Amino acid sequence: MLTLTNISVSYEGSRILRNVNLSVPLGKVVCLMGRNGVGKTTTLKSIMGLVKLDHGSIALAETELTNVKSEQRVRQGLGYVPQGRDIFPNLTVMENLRIGAVAQGKKLNGEVERIFELFPLLKEMTQRKGGILSGGQQQQLAIGRALLTNPKVLLLDEPTEGIQPNIIDQIGETIKKLRADGRIGILLVEQYLEFCLDVGDSFYIMDRGSIVAEGPIDRLNVDIVKQYLTV
Repeated sequence: MLTLTNISVSYEGSRILRNVNLSVPLGKVVCLMGRNGVGKTTTLKSIMGLVKLDHGSIALAETELTNVKSEQRVRQGLGYVPQGRDIFPNLTVMENLRIGAVAQGKKLNGEVERIFELFPLLKEMTQRKGGILSGGQQQQLAIGRALLTNPKVLLLDEPTEGIQPNIIDQIGETIKKLRADGRIGILLVEQYLEFCLDVGDSFYIMDRGSIVAEGPIDRLNVDIVKQYLTV
């Protein structure tokens, strides 16, 4: 569904990504892992068109996205939840949920109820301002908002960072439900190893801007973890 082919990115003359090849199939959760500063977030930003490629290509199904603007990539079927979540603190939960779809000119016909099924806590908070929610509640809101754009591929950047354990469990269950539905692929950037082992189907590990290991999640062995993931 989503395919990255030999993408490279530089910042101010320094190469950040080096010929990265990666794919996210429909109905699968792909975990992009690695230590801090190896290029994981830059990979997601590249997919969204927020940083420019030196070379390489990005395709969603049969659609080439390399020269497509960020907002058009969302319309083509990419959903993105960045680190920090980027919700609107002065808008209510309901306003936050609707804003992505409204910006694309889409009408919500019952889709919000589906989000409340995935994240029941949000249904109790529809009129609360986003800025007063806990970090975990904001994360659920950000994921819900992205899902309301009906993405073909959902990009999640460190969704467990700074989140209380019970909310991590809820987010994990939601990811499993989305995978079971089979309608979207998920690219998960995550450093919480146990979370990846729980929800992932396959993994890619980055080091110094390159993919250095990949495979089914059950082949993520102790040697790979020690070499590339432990601090």
